[in-house]
Amino acid sequence: MDLLLFQLDKTAATPLYEQLYEAIKHAIIEQKIPLGSKLPSKRKLADFLAISQTTIELAYGQLLAEGYISTKPRVGFFVEDLESLPIITKLVPQPVTAPPQQQTWRYSFHPGKIDSNHFPFTAWRKYAKDIFDESSKELLSLGDPQGEYALRVEIAQYLYQSRGIHCDPAQIVIGSGTEQLLPIIMRLLGDDAQFAIENPGYSAIPRIHLEHIIPIHVDEEGLRVDELTNSDANVVYVTPSHQFPTGAVLSVNRRTKLLKWANEKQYRYIIEDDYDSEFRYIGKPIPALYGLDQNNKVIYLSTFTKSLMPSLRVAYVVLPPSLLQTYRQLFNYYSCTVPRFDQHILARFMQHGHFARHLNRMRKLYRKKHDRLIHALQPYGHAVTVFGDQAGMHILICLRSRYTEQQLKQFADDAQIQVFARSDYFVSPIPYSSPALLLGFGDLEENKIEEAVDALMHSLHIQKE
Repeated sequence: MDLLLFQLDKTAATPLYEQLYEAIKHAIIEQKIPLGSKLPSKRKLADFLAISQTTIELAYGQLLAEGYISTKPRVGFFVEDLESLPIITKLVPQPVTAPPQQQTWRYSFHPGKIDSNHFPFTAWRKYAKDIFDESSKELLSLGDPQGEYALRVEIAQYLYQSRGIHCDPAQIVIGSGTEQLLPIIMRLLGDDAQFAIENPGYSAIPRIHLEHIIPIHVDEEGLRVDELTNSDANVVYVTPSHQFPTGAVLSVNRRTKLLKWANEKQYRYIIEDDYDSEFRYIGKPIPALYGLDQNNKVIYLSTFTKSLMPSLRVAYVVLPPSLLQTYRQLFNYYSCTVPRFDQHILARFMQHGHFARHLNRMRKLYRKKHDRLIHALQPYGHAVTVFGDQAGMHILICLRSRYTEQQLKQFADDAQIQVFARSDYFVSPIPYSSPALLLGFGDLEENKIEEAVDALMHSLHIQKE
């Protein structure tokens, strides 16, 4: 074979040798160059294509390394038998699937979003810069399976100061989200665990594929402990400080009954998800169940999703001493799913007081948004009743409407307003008499809350009083 008629683009960003390599490779695969054919010499092909011999040498070298051609000393380069190659890339056009378009919203009442405009980037960037340095090269290796000790120390101190929880850093396990830690907890509790969950409740819980999920109803005082007592459950998952999604706070009476229920049998446990307890606007902070527990029956679970940022993906669980040994036996092979660098940035951020200051700022900001949202809903009081307005970053509104929740949600969606229905969080159907929607306010601009509420109510066909 004397000449190879390939078009090379000398203005393209792709190097010439790579263009030539790809062209010859494709010609061989498509059998445009027969098996055993001799390729032109480097000098002859370089002259014909008006490129350097070095470019030819690089292209031939890559083809040689991948087995498309072979060389015979002082003779030249020859096309190899493709059947001898373990993998051949077929030149079949692959359909390119465009990523799904992100829905754009005029207003978003998403309960999981935060106010990102007030994140302390300067402080966070400082600690990130300090950590990503050669002095931290040991962080390139795998760390403690339970998470970095420095971060667990800071979490333990924070829980003592803010939630009245006394725990040792050794009891804390760090993971990349509640969904990642829950299967670990359930394995600690055994395959025969009968798992009870609030209904309505946190929608990700059923996804852990447990065979037995027992829904327990929620009312204005939180979890119905009487229903739990009459069930076969031996483990219950609760959000006592601010029930999701109703916003109910578990009453003192029911807290006592729930702890009593756990103490009545040896293998009963309470999983307490304290997901947004930092933000309470009425009265004193609600004490954590873990802090009230005297018999090591509460497994405490929380996250930095609401208090800092969802994308950080740092959650943690405080195991009672009775389960800690079991964890170490079952997960001695385990690697922490949160990058060590991220853990140390967060640890330093907490150690130097930035986390506490950030929380104080955000607590004031979210309280202003909360109060403004409640005030904006007052003109619609004839058709709207507010629940769960004592804490957290969302409220629940019950509506006097002839439409169903899903119809109302669709009305809002048609108006490019993002809301969620209470029924989105049903574990099993509940025949409520009135439809209800969740209104998160974390991502709303404070000065646009009134117009967002007016736009939402207009889409729901609800007029001002």
